[in-house]
Amino acid sequence: MFLSGIKYFLWGFLAAACFSCSTPAYLGSVKIAENKGERFGPSEPSIAVSPVNPDIVVAGSILDRVHYSTDGGKSFSHSRLLSPLGVYGDPVVWADHEGRFYYVHLGNPDGRGRQSGRWLESLVIHQSSDGGKTWDQGSAIGTNPPKNQDKPWISSNPNNGDLVVTWTEFDQYGSEKETDRSRIRFSLSKDQGKTWTQAVTLSDHEGNCLDDDLTPEGAVPGFGPSNEIYVCWAYDQKLWFDKSADGGNTWLLADQALVDQPGGWSLEVPGVGRANGMPVLATDLSPGKYRGSIYICWADLKNGQNNMDIWLLSSRDGGNSWSERVRVNQDRTSSIQFFPWLSVDQSTGYLYIVYYDRSRHRNLQTDVVVAYSKNGGKSFKELRLEGNTFTPPGNEAFFGDYNNISAANGRVRPVWTSYMDKKLSIWTALIETKSQKKQKARS
Repeated sequence: MFLSGIKYFLWGFLAAACFSCSTPAYLGSVKIAENKGERFGPSEPSIAVSPVNPDIVVAGSILDRVHYSTDGGKSFSHSRLLSPLGVYGDPVVWADHEGRFYYVHLGNPDGRGRQSGRWLESLVIHQSSDGGKTWDQGSAIGTNPPKNQDKPWISSNPNNGDLVVTWTEFDQYGSEKETDRSRIRFSLSKDQGKTWTQAVTLSDHEGNCLDDDLTPEGAVPGFGPSNEIYVCWAYDQKLWFDKSADGGNTWLLADQALVDQPGGWSLEVPGVGRANGMPVLATDLSPGKYRGSIYICWADLKNGQNNMDIWLLSSRDGGNSWSERVRVNQDRTSSIQFFPWLSVDQSTGYLYIVYYDRSRHRNLQTDVVVAYSKNGGKSFKELRLEGNTFTPPGNEAFFGDYNNISAANGRVRPVWTSYMDKKLSIWTALIETKSQKKQKARS
């Protein structure tokens, strides 16, 4: 049987082999979509695997693309997201514990982009109850004109269905005025994203509006097993942490500075128009040994200006104390790894981190790697996604600010941007790990 877009296909044999153990197996890559002459994208992808039915996989990419699959990511259908509130990139796709999908993005209500005073006046969230095939018109989050709302991320609470979104608010995006400031914001929904609480500011420090390391950015939220809410972000060459023990009503008296981030979050990667090492937070809500753990991964230049690495911090006590940083990439070279993203499979507690890697090349050629840990982030092994080497476009195309990965019930689906034949494209990989739920091999 031929499946279009899969580079390597030994599904039946390899699936049977991988399900006999708990080692992740890479079964091939799938091109989700490629540029067909549009000005932007596809790039900056996000992806989610349904924890209820892992055959349902939904992805998004800029500016307004939706990609949905009913066969575990082996093939995709496509549509465009529409909203009277406007759709302007920074796609974030999320699946909750009941299999509902959410798509968060930037607002652009009059369609004029940066030429409009309403550009980025709110974030927008949509819900889909049919696996990404159709979406509601969207609800606004954080509207606070004339301020700009940017860089969102979302999480959901399997205990009660609460949704939370965190992001950066700019007094005026790109302004050089000292009086224009930026901050990390938070809002919560108790009705599956239809309405949202009035946004509150989490960050103690305000930054500039220049979208650089002196801007607090990259806020990612997560839930603990007893409804705790955790948030991490980057600012001024440090990672910062805040938490709420009462569902978002109150927060720490002072943000915690977790670790130095040499080089800051705004990093330079040759061949990439702009890059970052913003942190990603995820929690373990599985029934496993490390339940309750908080994990944060990021990139920085601790080992030297031309030696960018991926790192992980862990906490086993709700963020009161933290491990030493663990180096995720396993090479022994002075090379560049960048754009990490983290997911925890809530059926096993296994960690999966996707990132770009140049350790095998002396030029701008770039590989894609998924590292995994079965011991709570104490150590990692790597899966190199062979056949996906490419050279980024430099300033010829907007490459995006992040990749993404989702893992559920042993099904792992990273998503990343590639550039081949002068075309942007986004890809996923078929990675399968034996989960606690019995799975059948397919032929």
